[in-house]
Amino acid sequence: MTTDPGRHGIIDIIDLHTHSTASDGQYTPMEVAARVAKAGTRAWALTDHDTVAGLLVAAEAARGLGVRFVPGIELSALLDQREVHVLGHFVDPVHPELQAFEDELADNRRGRVRRIIALLARNGVTVTEEAILACSGGKTIGRPHVARAMVEAGAVATVKEAFDRYLGEGQPAYVGRFRLTAEDAVAMIRRSGGVATLAHPGISKVQPRELTRLRKMGFDGVEADHPDHPAEQAARFRESAAAVDLVCTAGSDFHGEAVAPGRFLGTSRMAMGELDRLEARRS
Repeated sequence: MTTDPGRHGIIDIIDLHTHSTASDGQYTPMEVAARVAKAGTRAWALTDHDTVAGLLVAAEAARGLGVRFVPGIELSALLDQREVHVLGHFVDPVHPELQAFEDELADNRRGRVRRIIALLARNGVTVTEEAILACSGGKTIGRPHVARAMVEAGAVATVKEAFDRYLGEGQPAYVGRFRLTAEDAVAMIRRSGGVATLAHPGISKVQPRELTRLRKMGFDGVEADHPDHPAEQAARFRESAAAVDLVCTAGSDFHGEAVAPGRFLGTSRMAMGELDRLEARRS
């Protein structure tokens, strides 16, 4: 731990952005919990894409390991035709609206994967729905699972190659997905008892000057510290967030080395006081 008075005191290993097999991660919620604890993490959020399926198991595992647990979710949304990701923290894992949304989206995702399979076949790549499901730990399936099935089938060498050659936007097997508006994502998170944070704004090409608008939209925080944010960019987001009273968070965006190499647990740091301040903004 280190002390930084400009960032509200003691800086701990706190990770508010991770993924498990409940969405597109490599490890089960219990396995992520064990790795989180081994990395010396004091507080941890599981934020799987569009699902709360792993939260109850993760919460129990975290309790047993002495790690403060933050139930979360990551929602894909549109902001002015740009894809942004909205993190919900402190959500109710059994909230009926979240669970109904998850069920509806799972059906949409299954249809999308079938369209991707057909497009891959037209381009000489054979991969089955069963193989893709085998790469998924739950009902939430998507392109990362397709990519992993393609690797296992020998069609490509890596997940990155699958996206670069076939699955990425503009490539021959790309199929777009349903997205909420950013406003709707924030509203749903708030109705489920949570607070909304903008994930990795640098990746989404959100500029620091736009944070004023996001605060008015109902966002409570911004993930200033992310592995893909250079130090100078993270500092700009922290400065702009402070000016509009957004809480700055930190996350590793951990998926597992087979899915997202270069993103490691134990590298995400923020002040526990800032996490408390974020939690205090719950409706």
